[in-house]
Amino acid sequence: MTRRWVAVLGAVVCAAGALTCAARPAGAAPAAGPCATDPPPTHAGLVPKTFDVPIPYPVITALPPAPAEPAPVRTELELPPDPCTNPCPDLTDLPAPPPSPASQLGIPEILLSPKPFHFAIPGQSPDPGPPPPPPPVDPPTEPAPLSAVRPTPRISGVTEVAKQTGAHSVNRTDKRWQVEGTDLGIMWESAPGEIATAFGDTVGRGFHPPGGMGSDWRSNVLAFSTDRDLTDGMTYDRMVTDDRCHAAEVLSSRKLDNIEVTTIPTSGFALGVRQYLSYMSIRTWNSIPGTFFTNYGGIAYSDDHGQTWTKDPYARWDNIFGLANFQVSAMVPQGDYVYMFGTPNTRLGSVGLARVPKDQLLNTTAYQYWRDGNWTPVGGFGSASPIVDAPAGELSVRFDTSRNVWQMSYLDTAKAALVVREANSPQGIWSDGTPTVTVREYPELYGGFIHPWSSGSDLYFNISTWSDYNVYLVHATIE
Repeated sequence: MTRRWVAVLGAVVCAAGALTCAARPAGAAPAAGPCATDPPPTHAGLVPKTFDVPIPYPVITALPPAPAEPAPVRTELELPPDPCTNPCPDLTDLPAPPPSPASQLGIPEILLSPKPFHFAIPGQSPDPGPPPPPPPVDPPTEPAPLSAVRPTPRISGVTEVAKQTGAHSVNRTDKRWQVEGTDLGIMWESAPGEIATAFGDTVGRGFHPPGGMGSDWRSNVLAFSTDRDLTDGMTYDRMVTDDRCHAAEVLSSRKLDNIEVTTIPTSGFALGVRQYLSYMSIRTWNSIPGTFFTNYGGIAYSDDHGQTWTKDPYARWDNIFGLANFQVSAMVPQGDYVYMFGTPNTRLGSVGLARVPKDQLLNTTAYQYWRDGNWTPVGGFGSASPIVDAPAGELSVRFDTSRNVWQMSYLDTAKAALVVREANSPQGIWSDGTPTVTVREYPELYGGFIHPWSSGSDLYFNISTWSDYNVYLVHATIE
């Protein structure tokens, strides 16, 4: 359902002969799943077994205001300690469909998938309207000079640690939570000794790559882990669930293409007991390669440790004319502020920066944007100066307390790689980017979300691949 352009990028680069597309990076073999019969992960090639061809057709939709969020259903299931024990065989051990004639001949099965593309007209429906907005504030303009540039990071020893999601993964998410295909894996410390991980578009029964094809589509799901030993992968203790062995969608979406097709988490953090997610409301994925269109970038919060979430109606950055910044944001608390790094609604834009006092996080009038050496509200979010030049996509930013340095990972489509940069201050000057993994190893690569417990020379991060449409934990050494 998402990110089809990554497949195009990988295919073009490999077909051009500029790079040799290997199966995985050099180094230690990745960990197999937890069961004796699990094979080591092997990444699917560029030629899929099944290929869905979406065929959009126009639909005029009388669109009422967004309905009130339904009361979420949440359940708890005590999982068996042995991950090889299937807790719900009646739900997940279903017979596989018979092979298609095309697959028996070794060629992809082409599935034509008509999909409505909506053109909205206002519908008649009572709209109670949102609650009153927070009172406006007028933050000052304050100087914020650039810091000294840091050396370019030196990366070595990049190895794939484990498959995190899907069949034969270290977490058996297909059997435990009906998560057969998913992506992203955005991590933050949700409580002392606990890491939350948010995933993007997720599918269950009938899953077949490339991409998130299949049924039981959820726009996002959320897992928690207390695993401190990452050398054999990251074990999830639980997911937010709404039924037996079924991960719940935590941020709802309308699922109407060209209106709001999905809502995708972009970063997470905790302030006290409240959890926050930045997210993007996706209008449509149907666009030219390298782009997609958002309605806005926003902030949601949870006061019950991630079980239920509220999308704040005012903490939003509207996508004006499709060019606005802070549509895809990475938000990082540090000191008295939360810093917001953001890009437009493509993977081709530059990175802007803003900050806000922690106690004013949901009040957009309290934000100061970094522009020409100052924190200023003047000009709003459209006036932020680039701190990292284009192209940058899917930011992951953190402050590494062990080294007292800011660290940024993102997909650099010009380098066809995930890169890491470092800086002494959030506004930089940021170092040059160093590739960690490239399309030579993973032809349909994206993501690159840093594990918060990476420390010193150890850098752990999650990557996704379009051909597998699952998440992998990777380790690199920063020399």
